[in-house]
Amino acid sequence: MMADGSTGGLLDRARTVAGPGFDRWLVPPCALAIHLCIGMAYGFSVFWLPLSRAIGITDPVVCESMTLAQALTTTTCDWRVSDLVWTYTLFFVVLGAAAAIWGGWLERAGPRKAGVVAAFCWCGGMGIGAIGVSMHQLWLIWLGSGVIGGIGLGLGYISPVSTLIKWFPDRRGMATGMAIMGFGGGAMIGSPLANSLMKHFSGPTGVGVWQTFLVLAVIYFVFMMAGALGYRVPAEGWKPAGWTPPTDAKATISRFNVDLKDAHKTPQFWLIWIVLLLNVSASIGIIGVASPMLQEIFGGRLIDAPGVLFTAFSDSQKVAAAAVGAGFVGAISLFNIGGRFFWAWFSDRLGRKPLYAVILAISAVLYGIAAPALAGRGLGLFILVFCILASTYGGGFATVPAYLADIFGTKFVGAIHGRLLTAWSTAGVVGPLLVANMRDGRIAAGIPRDQVYQPIFLMLAAMLVVGFVANLFVKPVASRFHMPVTEGVASTTAIDATTATTTAQHGGGSRSTVILAWLAVGVPILWGIYMTLSKAVILIK
Repeated sequence: MMADGSTGGLLDRARTVAGPGFDRWLVPPCALAIHLCIGMAYGFSVFWLPLSRAIGITDPVVCESMTLAQALTTTTCDWRVSDLVWTYTLFFVVLGAAAAIWGGWLERAGPRKAGVVAAFCWCGGMGIGAIGVSMHQLWLIWLGSGVIGGIGLGLGYISPVSTLIKWFPDRRGMATGMAIMGFGGGAMIGSPLANSLMKHFSGPTGVGVWQTFLVLAVIYFVFMMAGALGYRVPAEGWKPAGWTPPTDAKATISRFNVDLKDAHKTPQFWLIWIVLLLNVSASIGIIGVASPMLQEIFGGRLIDAPGVLFTAFSDSQKVAAAAVGAGFVGAISLFNIGGRFFWAWFSDRLGRKPLYAVILAISAVLYGIAAPALAGRGLGLFILVFCILASTYGGGFATVPAYLADIFGTKFVGAIHGRLLTAWSTAGVVGPLLVANMRDGRIAAGIPRDQVYQPIFLMLAAMLVVGFVANLFVKPVASRFHMPVTEGVASTTAIDATTATTTAQHGGGSRSTVILAWLAVGVPILWGIYMTLSKAVILIK
C-alpha cells in the first residue's frame, strides 16, 4: 500500500488522471449516476406506510404501549411511522458526519475510490435493511439503511464536487448544479420505481418491501460503480481552452488555496455555515409538511367544496384532497430540482455572494409577506410561492460548493464542503423540529387549521433575514491563511494554455462514450419528470 493509502491498482488516484483526448463532459453524467442513486434518500417515505403494516399486511398490528426501544426488536407488532422516520433522520445526520470525517481522505484517495466505497455503503446498507425488513428487526434497518447507507450518502454526495470544480473552473456553478440537481432528482425516479416494485412483489404474505430494497440495491450498485469508475481528474495545471484565471481584483474569487486544517479557523467558513444552516432550516421543515399544510389551509377549496373545513372531510374528500396534496409535493420537487441547476448556473454570471443575497432576500419576502397574505385566499399564487421557495432551497445547496471554491480555492474544496455539510445535518433536525413544534402547539391550543401556519412563515422569514446579513459579511480570506504559492497556488496557472488545450477538451473517439453516458442518466431523469408531472397536473385541472 502506498503512503497516501492507495492500493496502486484500479482505484489509485494516479490511475484516474485523464490522458490526452479525454472529454471533460463525461464527468457530469458520472456524478449524476451517483447522485441520482443516493438521492433516493429523499424518497424513502414511500416505504413508511407499507412497512407500518409489514406484519398485518392489510391492516397494522398495533401495540399501543410499545416504546421506541421495544419497536427496535419486536417481531409481533407493526412499526409506527414515527419509528420508521428515524431512518430518515439518520440519513442526514450521518451524511454530514461522514462528509466531515472522511472529506480529507477523499481528497487524497480521489473521487473514484470514494465513489466505489459510497456504492458499497449505500447499496450494502439497503441490503442489510432488506434483511431487517424480512426479519422484522427495526434496528437492522437503522443500522443498514440509516448508518451504513448514511456513510455512503456522505461520500457519494461530496465525491464529485472538487473533481467537477477542477474540470469546470470557468463554469463552477453550472457543473456542481448539474450533479447536485441529481441528488434532488433521485426521489423523483426512485419513488415511482419503488412503488411499482412493491406492487409487483406484494401479496397475501408480504408487502414487497424487502424485495424492492434488494432490486433497488442492485440497480443502484450498477449505476454507482459505472459512475465511480468513469471519474477522471484533470492533469496538474490543466485549464479549458481560452479561459483565463480571474485576477486578484475579481470579487471574492481567490487565486490561492486555504489548507483544510485552516478553513474552519476563518470567519468565512462559519458565516457560510450559518447561511446554509438557515437557508436549509427555513425550508426543509415546511417542505416536509407541504401536503397537509395545503389541505389544512385551503380545506374544501381544493376539491370544489368551499366552506368545508379540513377536519370535516369525508373519507372520499380526504382521498381527493390527498391527491391534490401529492400534486403540490410533485410540483415542489420539480422546482427544487430545477432550482438547483438554474440558480447555480446563474451564479456563474452574477457571482456567488450576490446570488445568495438574491435567493435569501426573495425567500424572506415570500415567507414574510406573500405566504401569510395568500394563505386561504389565492390558491394558485400560494402554490407558485412555495414552488419558488423550493427552487431557492435547492439553489442554495447547489451553489455552495462553488461559493467555497471561490473563497478557499479548489485544492481542498471537497473536504471543506464535507465539513460544511454539518450545517445540513443540523438543519435537518432544527428545521423540522421548529415547524412541527409550532404547528402541533397551535393545533393543541385550538387555533383553526387555516390559521396555524402564519406565525411559522414569519419565523422562517426572520431566519432568512439573519442568513442574508451573515452573507453580507463574507469577505476574501485573509492572506495569513493562504497556502504558499509553491504548494497552494491554483493549479490552473501551472501549465501553458497551448499545452492544456490538447489534454482534455474534445476527445475524438470519446464523443460516443459521452453521448451514451448522458443517455444513461438522461432517460431515467426524463421518466422521473414524466411521472412527477403526471401527479402535479391535478393542480391545473
